[in-house]
Amino acid sequence: MQTVQHSEQTLKTALISKNPTLVSQYEQLDAGERRLLNKAFKPDNDLFGPITLHSESDWITSHPEPPQDFEQFFSDPSRKAPSPEKRSIYIQCIGSLGNTRIISEEYIKWLKGYCEAFFYGLTVKLLEPVPVSVTRCSFRINDNTQNLQIHAGHILRFLKRKKPRDAFCIVGITMIDLYPRDSWNFVFGQASLTDGVGIFSFARYGSDFCSSRYEGKVNKLQKVSSSDYFVFDNYYIPEVTSVLLLRSCKTLTHEIGHIFGLRHCQWLACLMQGSNHLEEADRRPLDLCPICLRKLRCAVGFNIRERYQALVKWIEDESADTPRVGTEHSQEDNVNLPKPVEAFKEWKEWIMKCLAVVQK
Repeated sequence: MQTVQHSEQTLKTALISKNPTLVSQYEQLDAGERRLLNKAFKPDNDLFGPITLHSESDWITSHPEPPQDFEQFFSDPSRKAPSPEKRSIYIQCIGSLGNTRIISEEYIKWLKGYCEAFFYGLTVKLLEPVPVSVTRCSFRINDNTQNLQIHAGHILRFLKRKKPRDAFCIVGITMIDLYPRDSWNFVFGQASLTDGVGIFSFARYGSDFCSSRYEGKVNKLQKVSSSDYFVFDNYYIPEVTSVLLLRSCKTLTHEIGHIFGLRHCQWLACLMQGSNHLEEADRRPLDLCPICLRKLRCAVGFNIRERYQALVKWIEDESADTPRVGTEHSQEDNVNLPKPVEAFKEWKEWIMKCLAVVQK
């Protein structure tokens, strides 16, 4: 295992800049916010660790990219930020997210609430779910997994046409695996900064996706017609667990972060690190390093303390006293599921430490 180590001065410059205007902006931040962000380059920092590399297949090793510091983010002419007229994030569900209607509806509500806390200050709106056939996308059976996949680029085209006028961005979410082009095996998600659209799949976050026992495999391997969307009618959906919800929240916020102009992070352990595989994605923290947090704060305009408080509230609002829903109740309209937040416990403790620094 290797670590990506930067000097104190390098991290300080990446966070604050040497540009007098940006330095002045930084100095005008709340003292508590600066105290937390300064942890990025403090030797005694116990909140934001270095990036660890575990193999040659990790993202930074296999996809060399120039790093993006705050000044580069701020000065990027192609970067788009929300405006008073466009401060909404729209979520478009493609297919079902759960094996019953109630589970699917609750799952998308959990993701909506998480995005509202993560991108604190923006409005998140849900569009009516649509089946795959409405997108008119291409699809295939993956040669390695024998699982159905839909074309990410075609979905982006569909979302671009549907983008509401007040939308900063529109993102599609699905439990169906994605591929970006014929030569690629799969992709977790894909986004376009220019168009403000993204599509993200949670298919590979089920515990047994790569197992020979995975129930989503297509048994009949005959070539299907490009119009045979009926193959998705009974598409297998993994059980919604706490780990699946955590992984979904990671992917959703990482990819939306790209739409805000945040590139892959190469400074500290951060949600915005790239990932080539599930093990690497699981190692990423759920939140941003100070450098990327300053970028997002600049784009959205939130108060860091209030944002952390909103994230804690989302975790705590799990409706634990709500009765669980079994398949036999799937047609009932007024039944809520308890939000499975067990996997978020460690992250909540980390946020509380950050809040303690901000509120000190």
